[in-house]
Amino acid sequence: MDDNADDDNDLFAQAMSDVARIEKGRVQTLKPEPQVTPAQLQRRESALGLNNDLADPNFLTLAEVEPVDPHAVLEWKQVGVQNAVFDRLRRGGYEHQAQLDLHRKTVKEARALVFNFLRLAQEKDWRNLLISPGKGELSKTPGRLKSYVNHWLQHHPEVIAFSSATRRHGGVGALYVMVRKSPASREITREQHGFKSDEDP
Repeated sequence: MDDNADDDNDLFAQAMSDVARIEKGRVQTLKPEPQVTPAQLQRRESALGLNNDLADPNFLTLAEVEPVDPHAVLEWKQVGVQNAVFDRLRRGGYEHQAQLDLHRKTVKEARALVFNFLRLAQEKDWRNLLISPGKGELSKTPGRLKSYVNHWLQHHPEVIAFSSATRRHGGVGALYVMVRKSPASREITREQHGFKSDEDP
């Protein structure tokens, strides 16, 4: 073995002098980094005020709307809703499958409740609802909540008709609301009745 090889061995030995021998059978593993879910990220961003510009899925407006009188009778229907169907709705001829009471709610609270209620109606395939905003006679702005509910329902894509209720269901302080059929219900109707209007109950 030449002198150069001896020198290399000495240098290697010096370089390795501080390295400890790993005991047999002991393996050190690194702990995995915790996975952060999108929900956790959103909560963190909200806390830091980083996601204030995220789109609000609730499209119902909080801007000023056309006021209606507290005692006004409200009626509205989309084109295509049969007159006989609408007349029956106005008379309270359809049993409502769910109801939402908005008495003593602020406009902001009612906005969230109406949006979620109509989304649930679609999920549950509820077609006939009762929504009670009240008349709002004694509020600082009479009929304010009733005005917003009137506007929201006319601009919600799943609502096809609504009318002030009969006296037994709250009169002008409540509304019968008819919701569009779910895609599954529309398919059943087409199968059973050919091309009958989707808005038939």
